[in-house]
Parts: sequence; C-alpha cells; structure tokens
Amino acid sequence: MAPHRLGFLHRLAACIVVNGMRVLTRPTWRGAEHMPKDQGFILVVNHSSHFDPFPVADYVYRNGVWPRFLGKASLFRLPVVGPWLTRVQQVPVERGSAEAALSVETLAAAVREGGAVVIYPEGTTTRHPELWPMHGKTGAARVALLTGAPVIPVAQWGAHEVFDPRDNRLRLRPRTPVTVVAGPPVDLSWWAGAEPTREVLDQVTEAMMLRIRDLLAEIRGGAAPPLWQYSAAPRRGRAETASEPAQRAGEREGKT
Repeated sequence: MAPHRLGFLHRLAACIVVNGMRVLTRPTWRGAEHMPKDQGFILVVNHSSHFDPFPVADYVYRNGVWPRFLGKASLFRLPVVGPWLTRVQQVPVERGSAEAALSVETLAAAVREGGAVVIYPEGTTTRHPELWPMHGKTGAARVALLTGAPVIPVAQWGAHEVFDPRDNRLRLRPRTPVTVVAGPPVDLSWWAGAEPTREVLDQVTEAMMLRIRDLLAEIRGGAAPPLWQYSAAPRRGRAETASEPAQRAGEREGKT
C-alpha cells in the first residue's frame, strides 16, 4: 500500500513515528531503490535493539512503502491496541505453538496483499557481544519459498545508541546517528522449486543472514565475523561458518 492511499489511523501512526524519528535520530539511508513499489515483498533486518523497528519503519514509509511488522498474536487480542494494530495492517503471529504454521500462511497472505512485510529472522535482539547478527530462524525462508516474493536484505546500525540491549539502558538524545541500508534481493535461485525441508530452510535463512551481515559490515567498516550461534544464556554463543549453498549464493551476489 502506497502512503497516498492510507487511511486516518495509518497516517496518525506514521505521523507519530516520522516526527519522533526526526527528533531522536539523524538518519543515513541508502538502497531504497531495491524496494519494489508494485508488489509485496519481504524485508529481512538485523535486530540489534528494541528501538530499531522505529528507524526501519521511518525508512520504509518515507521511501513510499507501508511497513507491516510482525507482532505477538496476544497483542492483537488486547482492547484498543489490538483493533488499532489490525487497522494499520500489522501482522499477528503465533510463536512456539501448534499455530505456527498458520502464522506462516498469515505472513504469506500479507505479502500477497502488498507492501513490505518486515521480518527479523533472528527472532530476538542479537546476543553477539558486539551486536553482529546471529543465525536466523526459518520463518522468513518459509514465507519466501511459499510466495516467491523478493527478499530484500536490510542492515541497520545506531539504534543501540538509543536503547542498548547489552545493558538495557534507554538514552533519549536528539539526533542520534542511525544508518539503514537495503541491498539487492537475495539470490534464492539455488533453491528454486526445492521442497521446504529443514536443510533447505536452514540454507535459505543462512543466505539471508549472510547478506544482512555483509551490509552491516559495509556500514560499520572492517571484516564481518561469522554468524553467531544463539544461546539462551545472555550474551553468550559461538561463531559458525556458512553452509556451502549459502556461501555460493553470497558469492554470486558479490559478483553482481
């Protein structure tokens, strides 16, 4: 949905976010030309802060696309909040339950309706001690294979200066520098027509996360570390190397 076709509640939400970001952040944006304007698509983003959905939403909206974020289904059952989230086309998802497959269908339907469905494949803020991306969960890969929609990798950096998950401190200062960069669609041709087995889903997810990580390395400068393996223990984990298909997909994109 293009911004000029939005209803009152959409515009109210956009006004709050856009004006809030104008006060709190000094944005640097690149790569918006990679976001399709004529079809639904999937944005996969690194998650370094609980604050980062706001600058990402600002970036997507002000580049002419309505962002549709995932939210816990329980939020959509709350009075006032639930109907409002539904009206502004956010997407309820069930997590850790037998209804997870229904959530994939819900996401696929949202992609087909148009706009940008924003997915954080990591599923939580990164546990990497320097906030590099972790291995992702397979939900975005399932939706991508089901719909065939373009998958646009996005890296963001700077939101942790407002809220850093490593110390849970909120620092509301004006004009905090935040960078958001989108890259070309992830090349998923290696898996075209493949059955969504666990191995295939893991490989597709890894290809997405490697593209996000490499974009983040361009923002931060220097070499990117291997993807971090999530551990339930706070800020612990280990690095793992990429699988061969994901590495080859990344190599093909690096040559384009």
